[in-house]
Amino acid sequence: MRTARWSLGAKLWDRVAASDPGLLRLAAGLRVVLAVALTVVVLTLLGAEVPRQVAGAMTAMVATYSIREKERERQALTLALGLLVALCSMSLAALLNPLVVIGDLVFVALIFCAVYSRRFGDRGTALGTIAFQLYFISVFVHATVATLPQLYATVVIAFVCSTVARFALTPHSPEGILERLRRSFRARLAQLITAQIELLDAGPDEVEKVLEDVRVRNARLDETALMIQGRLEDGTSDPAVARLLQRRIADAEIAAERLGLLVLTARSAERADTLTLHLPGALLPAGAERPVRGEAKAMLRRDLASLRLLVERPRSESTGTALAHVRNRLLGYREEENLPDVPPAVQDVFRGVGEATRAVMGLRIALDGPQDESDDSPATARSREELDTEDAAILGAEESKAAEADATGLRRSTTRAAVQVSVGSALAIAGGELLSGQRWYWAVVTCWIVFINTASTGEILVKGYRRLLGTVLGVVAGVGLAGLIGHHTLTAFALVLVFIFAMWYVAPLSYTLMSFCVTGALGMLYTLLNTYTVGVLVLRIEETALGAACGIIAAALVLPVHTDYRTNELLVTVLNRLADVTRTAVDQLSGAHPVDLLDQARELDQALADLRDSTQPLTHPIAPQRARRNTARYVVALLETCAYHARALAATAELLPTNPSISADPRLRVVGSRIVHNIQAIAARVANRHSRSEVKTGPTITSLLKPGTPAAPRYGQVTDRVLRQLQRLDEAVLGLARPLRVPVVRE
Repeated sequence: MRTARWSLGAKLWDRVAASDPGLLRLAAGLRVVLAVALTVVVLTLLGAEVPRQVAGAMTAMVATYSIREKERERQALTLALGLLVALCSMSLAALLNPLVVIGDLVFVALIFCAVYSRRFGDRGTALGTIAFQLYFISVFVHATVATLPQLYATVVIAFVCSTVARFALTPHSPEGILERLRRSFRARLAQLITAQIELLDAGPDEVEKVLEDVRVRNARLDETALMIQGRLEDGTSDPAVARLLQRRIADAEIAAERLGLLVLTARSAERADTLTLHLPGALLPAGAERPVRGEAKAMLRRDLASLRLLVERPRSESTGTALAHVRNRLLGYREEENLPDVPPAVQDVFRGVGEATRAVMGLRIALDGPQDESDDSPATARSREELDTEDAAILGAEESKAAEADATGLRRSTTRAAVQVSVGSALAIAGGELLSGQRWYWAVVTCWIVFINTASTGEILVKGYRRLLGTVLGVVAGVGLAGLIGHHTLTAFALVLVFIFAMWYVAPLSYTLMSFCVTGALGMLYTLLNTYTVGVLVLRIEETALGAACGIIAAALVLPVHTDYRTNELLVTVLNRLADVTRTAVDQLSGAHPVDLLDQARELDQALADLRDSTQPLTHPIAPQRARRNTARYVVALLETCAYHARALAATAELLPTNPSISADPRLRVVGSRIVHNIQAIAARVANRHSRSEVKTGPTITSLLKPGTPAAPRYGQVTDRVLRQLQRLDEAVLGLARPLRVPVVRE
């Protein structure tokens, strides 16, 4: 019974870990709530009035969420500097309180400096945010010179409570975050396999819904892999161990995605296009359905469920003869003689299960250390020897890498943003004071916020729309809640904490929901201050709309970065990264000196993630041009397909130095050159419409090998596997030419 309860608890926890990779959102929400609650408790015990408690709560929230650095020592130093900045900003606001015009001009100058400071990294961003927010808080509570001593004490208490909440109540370390991210990766991998089982069983009427689920879970798995990549350097003490984990995470991700493609292919009378896994709404060709039936389907369902069991099982339960037999059976599918007598497409799925099991075993060893080998079958022993050889090569390699950031580009972007926010804020101050001489700052805050993490006019437009929508919904909720709780102070305070937690928990998921929570919390704050009226919340809608409009106007007229320019710039970056990975992988597969391919593949993934974010204004439901929206989605889906095959090529190329079952083939350099040329031609055309670059098409990739050369076996040699990846990559790259209007000529 205890084991059953433990298994149920572990599954529930894995679901939480999968929905919140690394529990980063949960930790952020709890940290802010605890800092606010502790501040209010301390101020209440000291007899502070409600306005001071509100100021302390807001300061604690700012001091907690502004710090984004990973190392605890750097966090502590930034908190100390932030306290000094907060006191200076509050003093400035109090001194300029009676001087309205001068105060407004100084506020605009402060906003410029706060945005400009983002060029100095996480610490500059944090200190700029604290300076802006503390000036806003001072205006909010009507700080004066006479009240400064009490407000100084409030700010100090808030920072101390934030420090206690961060380092004592919710401590976290890079190692701990990385460990939680690993667990999230495992949980999301298990969820993807579950979706693949559902794809195997889905009927013709259900396949669209199941395919969409597979796409979503593929994307979530890739998201977690990227998050782990960003934490490896700080979360592990040994660069070689970090490199090994990076390799195993990439292997598992590629194997799982390939398994889904094989299941999809087994359902079809024709070869399934990888694009189907990446393009929303894409289905198998009409009339091509050929569901797997009978004993083969039952065996596949059993083996996919067994693979999911190997992924999900905690380390404490990952031993035993029964589990070893399951692992041995699945790894046996890597051997031709162990494959069942089923159609070739279904045999490919069994092979994919074997390769995925090998990747899962490698991930287990990298995460949990050596395992019991007493019950290994010959196939399992061979797979383990391959992994050990690869691990030894990785751990013994010398790491000599240097990453340089494009500081010039960062400076240009921060300067432009600082000018835009300053102009927009000046407009917001002028318009906000016309609406209300007491609460004009809401417009300024909205203008400030819509520029955070945005880089084009379209992104600012979408963010402004989402903030306004969330504010309207929050006002409706605030009116209802204020009427229900009346003057119950404790209830209002509890709801404030709930809204604050939800604010930071949902922030990465939905900016509209975050804005809803902000407005709901604000309604409760005004209830605590006994200044709540329906008119106040309606005024907030008006000020929010004004601030969003001022931000959009400033972005459109002052040093504008149009959405097309931004997306084209990022598209060229993605294409260049894709060309680099493809060229390097093909060179290494042809016998060139090994280089660091996984880092290049991750740079491609990150560039693709940036492009996906930048196309949101084009793919958003409010975007007026439907054809343009569909084109953007199609291009991104094709690029995701290209990235998948490039990652697969990189993973295969990484095996060459250590895996005795595969060897380099010099002929591959010839067949890969056309793909690289086409990618570069598309990039040149996107960067410059006057470019004369053309995409070349001709014989299939497999036919480009020299006539008369002996064909490699379908499995066991690198050539056949790589040719299939190159063929599909070539098809996807050619597919990009049409929507991007690049001429195609036949060789």
